[in-house]
Order: sequence, then structure tokens, then C-alpha cells
Amino acid sequence: MNIPAEPYKARIFTGDRVLWIIVATLAVISVLVVYSSTAKMAYDAHTVRTTSHFLRQQLMILAGSLVVMLAVQKINCRIYNYFARPVYFLSVLLTLAVYFIGATTNGAARWIPLGPFQFQPSEALKVTTVLFLAQQLAGRQSKIDKICIVPSLKFWTWRSSPRQRRIWQEGTRPILMPVLVSCVVIFPAHTSSALLVFAASWVMMLIGRVKFSELLKLVGLAVGALLLASVLNLGRSETAEGRVATWINLWTHSQTEKPIEHLTDTERSMIAIHNGGVFGEGPGRSAMRVEMIHPESDYAYAFFVEEYGLPLAVALLMLYLWIFFRAIEIFRRCGTAFPGLLVLGLALLITCQALLHIMVTVNLIPETGQTLPLISRGGSSVLFTAIALGMILSVSRQNDEQSHDTPKGETIYEK
Repeated sequence: MNIPAEPYKARIFTGDRVLWIIVATLAVISVLVVYSSTAKMAYDAHTVRTTSHFLRQQLMILAGSLVVMLAVQKINCRIYNYFARPVYFLSVLLTLAVYFIGATTNGAARWIPLGPFQFQPSEALKVTTVLFLAQQLAGRQSKIDKICIVPSLKFWTWRSSPRQRRIWQEGTRPILMPVLVSCVVIFPAHTSSALLVFAASWVMMLIGRVKFSELLKLVGLAVGALLLASVLNLGRSETAEGRVATWINLWTHSQTEKPIEHLTDTERSMIAIHNGGVFGEGPGRSAMRVEMIHPESDYAYAFFVEEYGLPLAVALLMLYLWIFFRAIEIFRRCGTAFPGLLVLGLALLITCQALLHIMVTVNLIPETGQTLPLISRGGSSVLFTAIALGMILSVSRQNDEQSHDTPKGETIYEK
């Protein structure tokens, strides 16, 4: 007797199930944090908005981002590869356009006004830089261990020397230039984001088997560039220097006699963490939310600790680390350079941004202005974090379906 085949059921949520659970958990936490932390904004004397207004706004952003994530995770990696170059250059152009037509806040132009919304192109550029770099590294895996990416500092020899021309054509232009362009374009408005892109790209190149000696040269050049920018006062160097000086002062001088109105946001975040203790003050009972300037974005983690306590705060940190560990597992199953490098690069962006945010709240590093991915209030950051996670889930789905292409010379495990 012939048994009829079971009809195919299309799944909406495909790919790594653990990653979906993490995303859902972070979305729920975002709703709780934004609803409670925006009380100060809601009761500002200059606005008639309520906490429900900000809650509805965040719910709309999360719902829209979820729809985008669902769409992205259904796209084949071949499509990402095909569009890597055009979307990268479009992101660069939009980020440059911000400096001419963008909205400026705290001395930095970061947003392009789109009616009632503000679009931050640098968030798109972070994701597309990883996408483009993954494409460039993947296409050169068969010879990557023989390629130099850092040319001689004697730039006048680049055209006359055959070796320097080869370095420029094979390594500098296709691999290094996209990273440098992204960092230079982002740097004037958001120094820490430029450093984040550089760090994620550096690790991608390390995993992509670029010569370690070349990567060491790149670190030296980056340090030299930062020192030069500081000396010439380029970008937001003055702001960065002020934040570093404040951070050093907090570690080297007693702050016990300082009145609360003179405290920095980092000091207030540490007070919030202290107030939270082990069990937390309880939902909606934060005292420091009215004292911090941006408890809903730049200091969302400290606010979460104050209301929900240390154990749940540690669990939240573990969720971000878990994203990276899930990405490693997905990477191991790829066997192909492009999707593997893409997954690790995007996971690095998300996890490192979360770690930067958390380290600021406990004063381990100077203030960066980095939001907590998928939790902090905002549109562009949530949207492009969702797109990055959608790409990771897409690769995971194709691993399950075993539908990856393996172009000749693009396996990352070649020796």
C-alpha cells in the first residue's frame, strides 16, 4: 500500500531556533526597558507625549524590524553576494550625505530626516562593510596567504614599483580600502563606531587567513592614524579626548563629595547599578531614570540592572555572548568562505557593540554612545541589527537545507 507523502509545510521562522529565542527575549526586554525608562521624557514640561507614546513607537519599530528579519532570512546567500558591492557604495554615499543634509545633535551629524523618522546611514554602512569584506575575502581564499594588503609608506613608489602595484591591485584596493573608507567616513560623527567596524573587519581578515604580519602592520597604522587625528583635532577628537580625561578622572580622584547635579551619566549609571543590587528595585521603580540623560538608549543596561537586579543582568550579557557562540556553530557548518565570514563578522558587530555599551555603564572604558542592540530605543540601530540577524539566520537555514554553493577556491579551510 502506498502511503501518500506528507505535504510540505513552509516554516515562517527558519534557521537557528536558539537564535530566534534570543531575538524574542531581547525584544521583550526592549519593550520593558523603553516603557519604563522614557518616563522622564513623557513628563517633560515641554512635551505632551506619554509613556504609551514611546511604547507604541518602540513596538512599531520592533514589529517592522521583525518583518524585515523574516524577509531577509528567506533570501539566498547568492543574492547577498551579488548585491554586496552596490549596497556598500550606496551606504558610503548616504553616510557622506549626512554631513551636508543631515540633522546634527551634540555637534555630530548622524541622521537624515525622513518625515517623522530619522535615518542613520552609518548603521547601514557597518553591516554592508562586513558584507562587502566577506565577498572580497571569499573570492581570494585560494591565494589569500600569498597576498599583502598594506602597501609601503613610500607612496611615491606605488606606481613605479611592480611589487607595490601588485600589492595595491591584489590586496590594498579590494580588501583594505573598503574598511578604511568606511572608518574614515564614519569617524567624524561617531568615533567608536569607526573603531568597532575596524575591529570586526580585522578579526574577519584574521579568520579569512590574511597574513598575520600584514594585520600587525595594520594595527600599527591604525594607532598612528588615531594619534594624528588627535593632534590635528580631526572629527570628534576633542570630544573623545574629553571623555577619556573624564574616565581617567573617575578612576584617579574621589567623587564622594560631588553633588548629584555635577555627576556624569557614567557615574549615575554606576549609582543605578548599585541601587539595583541583587534583586533590583522592581519594574517601573528606577530612581536614576530621571537623573540620566539617556537611560533608554546609551545607558539602557544600567537601567535594566537597577530595576531587575544583577542575576538577570548577567543573563542578559550571556544572551549577547550566546549570539556569537551560535554564530561560531553556524560558521563551522558552512564549509564555504562567504557565508561563514559573513556570519562571524555580523555576530562580532552585534556582540562587540553590546560589550562596549555594558563596559561604559560600569566605567571600564570611556563613554562611547553605543546603544544596546535590539533593546535601546531607536530606529536605525534596531532595524539594521535585525537585518544582520536575518542574514545570519539565512545562512543557518541554508546549512539546514544544504543549499550553499561551493565555488572553486572559496573554501575557508584550504591550506
